[in-house]
Amino acid sequence: MNLITADPVDRNRFPVDEWALVETGFDAGKQGHNETLFAVGNGYLGMRGNLDEGRDGHAYGTFINGFHETWPIQHAEEAFGFARVGQTIVNAPDAKIIRLYVDDEPFVLTEADILRHSRRLDFADGVLTREVEWRTPSGKRVLIRSRRMVSLTDRHLAIIEYEVEMLDSEASILLSSQILNRQDGVDEYQVNLLPEGGAFDPRKAESFRDRVLQPRLKRVVGSRYLLGYSTTNSQMTIACGIEHDLDTDNEWDATSHIEDDLAKHVYRVKAKPGRPVRLVKHITYHTARAVPVRELADRCSRTLDRARETSLPEHFRKQRDWLADYWHRSDVEIEDQPVIQQAVRWNLFQLAQSTARTDGGGIAAKGVSGSGYGGHYFWDTEVYVLPFLSYTAPVVARNALRFRQSMLEPARARAAELNQRGALFPWRTINGQESSAYYAASTAQYHIDADISYALMQYVAATGDSDFLNRGAIDILVETARMWADLGFWRSNGDDNFHIHGVTGPDEYTTVVNDNLYTNVMARANLRSAVHAVESLRAVDPAAYELMVARLDLQDDELSEWTHAAARMHIPFDERAGIHPQDAAFLEKELWDLENTPPSKRPLLLHYHPLVIYRFQVLKQADVVLALHLQGHEFTMAQKRSDFEYYEALTTGDSTLSAVVQSIIAAEVGYHDLALKYFMSALFVDLADLHRNTSDGIHVASTGGVWSALVYGFGGMRDHGGRITFEPRLPEGWTRVSFHITLLGTRVRVDVAQDALTLTVETGDSATVSVRGRTVRVTAGAPVTVGLDGQGPRLTGTPTTSDIEGSRRADGSLVTASIPRITVNP
Repeated sequence: MNLITADPVDRNRFPVDEWALVETGFDAGKQGHNETLFAVGNGYLGMRGNLDEGRDGHAYGTFINGFHETWPIQHAEEAFGFARVGQTIVNAPDAKIIRLYVDDEPFVLTEADILRHSRRLDFADGVLTREVEWRTPSGKRVLIRSRRMVSLTDRHLAIIEYEVEMLDSEASILLSSQILNRQDGVDEYQVNLLPEGGAFDPRKAESFRDRVLQPRLKRVVGSRYLLGYSTTNSQMTIACGIEHDLDTDNEWDATSHIEDDLAKHVYRVKAKPGRPVRLVKHITYHTARAVPVRELADRCSRTLDRARETSLPEHFRKQRDWLADYWHRSDVEIEDQPVIQQAVRWNLFQLAQSTARTDGGGIAAKGVSGSGYGGHYFWDTEVYVLPFLSYTAPVVARNALRFRQSMLEPARARAAELNQRGALFPWRTINGQESSAYYAASTAQYHIDADISYALMQYVAATGDSDFLNRGAIDILVETARMWADLGFWRSNGDDNFHIHGVTGPDEYTTVVNDNLYTNVMARANLRSAVHAVESLRAVDPAAYELMVARLDLQDDELSEWTHAAARMHIPFDERAGIHPQDAAFLEKELWDLENTPPSKRPLLLHYHPLVIYRFQVLKQADVVLALHLQGHEFTMAQKRSDFEYYEALTTGDSTLSAVVQSIIAAEVGYHDLALKYFMSALFVDLADLHRNTSDGIHVASTGGVWSALVYGFGGMRDHGGRITFEPRLPEGWTRVSFHITLLGTRVRVDVAQDALTLTVETGDSATVSVRGRTVRVTAGAPVTVGLDGQGPRLTGTPTTSDIEGSRRADGSLVTASIPRITVNP
């Protein structure tokens, strides 16, 4: 992985502002990237940062979380149990468009004579603003200002304010405000999805060649327009509505036009210089799985009615107030590091835009910022995003877990199809059915069951919301434990260990293996959590326990079976190498020479057949190292350091899920400089387009991982077994990091300096944590400061494959302790 050591952003175009992303010029060649960076959303509704005029964009996009089309997956060679139903997010009708003509000359930014152009996405007020000065072909100067907001307080509402002012001449201005359904044969937003050269890229969404949205309704009343559709196969329904208000001292008139795929309200204005023309456009979307379009249209009308009862300044004030509360709960401050501070806040702002109003829906890998990964939900949510939500936005975390709970029935069906008891959640999905056609790197990732269970128990421990668990979420634990107990087996040759074969861990460059360490460690935690939850329910609420037993047909001997399987779970460890092998056969493979693999051949998945990759010791992303983080209490510090050093040399970082985890463990085992480099690589993965696919949408899991790298990595927080501990380890040169965590309803501010950690109760009564092994109770009005005596050994350098090769014994075994490059600074 090429690690970032300095600010990779062009600061001539993107100046540093700790509370905003600002663009001071326009670059047509970067439109795809910038459309993602300047997207606005609320977790339900997302609008890419396309130019208001809707012309010459890279990927026009308005996305509704969960609104998707399905199709039958056609396998070249069929087999029982293969995924049958493909799912892809659908580009909704585009209501952002406001086209501008001056003296009948269209304003097309890529062709116009632009005197100045700037955009600002403000993290404090949640509004995208734009200002352009245009000189028309006849020499007239035009000032264009716009504001775009997707409401965080009303999940179905967006507002655009578009203002045009002639600066030095009168002119005829025409504004055409539109809803445009681009899916008229070929889905235009997806024809640009192939990278240069048209190469295959599995990270991108599937393209549709037939019409997806079937027109069902069109309606215009005054300046209000409604269009409604149903999807061809999934039969989901959508309605979109717009309403207009024009404010100007100039003479004007208006006309209307509506058809199946286009609704437009056109204003003609005789504009005088210095007299602005201000258009306010209210936009609403409603979607459903089984609600008629006419009902959705009625909902749109009610949303528009309610929106227009509130003044525009009041809408913007509500947005600011929502975000003020969000930042009180979620902000991470890095003292005297403005470049890093801006990037951190951009990442945290993306978490708000991806999760705030999911309201019981899933959290997609790209949020609602683009079509990448087809709008699917993965295990990334539970491992990378839920920790942030559980400690800063518990209601949103609960909703995300409720969404998984709602998929339990299809997960049971999927387990049965694969000849297992219990439930098996899909690796990628929108509607609850497995949507990946390549089982080796998808369905075989059974660890998703344990990931969901992990997130559930983390949430319960952080919030104390045992009621959520006891009233039904415990079913997740029971059914996933059943799956593990059935999937694993006991050997009969005297090996009294529980083994799990034929699975794939998080690393997609090594598939269908036996005893993947991450899977076994997480499955063990899953089994133990299920036993603990059932026994606790029996003790605290016998009536609820009996209902659960009846509901799930839970047998008395199942708990003892799970307990025994967890106790005897096989955890691979190679005594000669002194490391945990990623799986039973991993160390038998040849090492991939990453150091001499040219950048033109990265990522590997786009340049090598899977069978080539599978033959080597090479990782797409952290696997064993992720287990060291999530289940760190199960490993010694020496084991963590040896494991990290070994897998560091083999990990490509071809997945954006990797850098944050490597940063966390690098910090823990003493590689502080390396931890910072990995953190910077994760921090700028989208802002600098480090993986060259940000145009498809932001990497939501990585944004959540940035929070984890700060809190778990540099802040040194751990929550194993529900007990909060701190072992801070700030990078050299950093003076202070501050963050907020909510523990059992009490919000605590944590200030980490090089020599001290201070805890302050912001809301609530008290909290108890451990700092460097010392139990600390902090109460309201009485901050506590704990001195920090050093940060442990500071290791330097980066392990490489040549280091590993150079540390083999004559018999081929590894001696990781003899890697000559590693030094310990005094």
